[in-house]
Amino acid sequence: QVQLVESGGGLVQPGGSLRLSCAASGSIFSRYIMGWYRQAPGKQRELVAEITSGGSTRYAEFVKGRFTISRDNAKNTVWLQMNSLKLEDTAVYYCRAKRLGRSSWGQGTQVTVSS
Repeated sequence: QVQLVESGGGLVQPGGSLRLSCAASGSIFSRYIMGWYRQAPGKQRELVAEITSGGSTRYAEFVKGRFTISRDNAKNTVWLQMNSLKLEDTAVYYCRAKRLGRSSWGQGTQVTVSS
């Protein structure tokens, strides 16, 4: 089982940037599909971006062109670079590792976009 710890959240103005990090431990990181999800108050958790062990990516339509997911298997880390942040990007952002039908989640990091 892989353990995940997110960091990098905070308060940012509209149009600003943040970089989230997710550090993994306890298993072979490179075997996992890694993803970033978010959950806003009163809403369901939703996929933001995902990256395979080989580096293939997919994004939710609402972040295409603004967010970039990346990973370094040697550092057991996945990042989410968030640019041109909007008020509606405010949410708790979670890191997820999935493999063979099983998932692990981090505890989340709060991102607040506000003027």
